[in-house]
Amino acid sequence: MNAFSAAFRRECRVAFSRRAQPGWFRILKGTCLLVGVALFHDRRGFWWTLAALALAGLLVHFLYRWKTKTWTPAWGGWNDLDVGRD
Repeated sequence: MNAFSAAFRRECRVAFSRRAQPGWFRILKGTCLLVGVALFHDRRGFWWTLAALALAGLLVHFLYRWKTKTWTPAWGGWNDLDVGRD
């Protein structure tokens, strides 16, 4: 297994961990996403806005990963650091 696939598997474990985010927060995120799509899907520039928001979220994710050195030191995150370790 190469380094990329190991890092990808670790990221998936963290992303889909039930302890990484509380259930109410996941429900709130999904609800906001669905409401936003329902309200703005017929607007001009919707897909560009959606792509920009996804890019911003990805950049924040990588900033957090860089500052925590792959989830090991605490940097204002949650207490689920064991999920990110191999």
